[in-house]
Amino acid sequence: MTTEQVERWLEGYRDAWETRNPDAAAALFTQDALYREQPYEEPYRGRDGVHAYWSRVTATQSDIRFRYGRAVVSGSHAAVEWWVTLRNDGAEATLAGEFFLVFDADGLVRELREYWHFSPGLLEPPAGWGQ
Repeated sequence: MTTEQVERWLEGYRDAWETRNPDAAAALFTQDALYREQPYEEPYRGRDGVHAYWSRVTATQSDIRFRYGRAVVSGSHAAVEWWVTLRNDGAEATLAGEFFLVFDADGLVRELREYWHFSPGLLEPPAGWGQ
């Protein structure tokens, strides 16, 4: 994978999240993908699992703004910071996190691991974030 290919995938992810589109989100993953939203829980499996997760988790979200930093790419693996502000059931919230991604030869993700933190309110990233 190149940095440009990873950024194209991230743009698709941003689009899917900001428009709350589970079909678009699922299309970014392989048929047998593993989506690990929490490290101690079973992953969501395949496009159907991603679709079901996204349908549920984005249902109460609005005013979503997704940003990402510079991706670090090595072969088929990438890591990238992300920052999201949104409203969840009307309450302002900020999520700051990181993706670890494994891509297939077609540029689809076959494994996603994410780690994130939640804060109430709409917060801006600190200076130097995403570099």
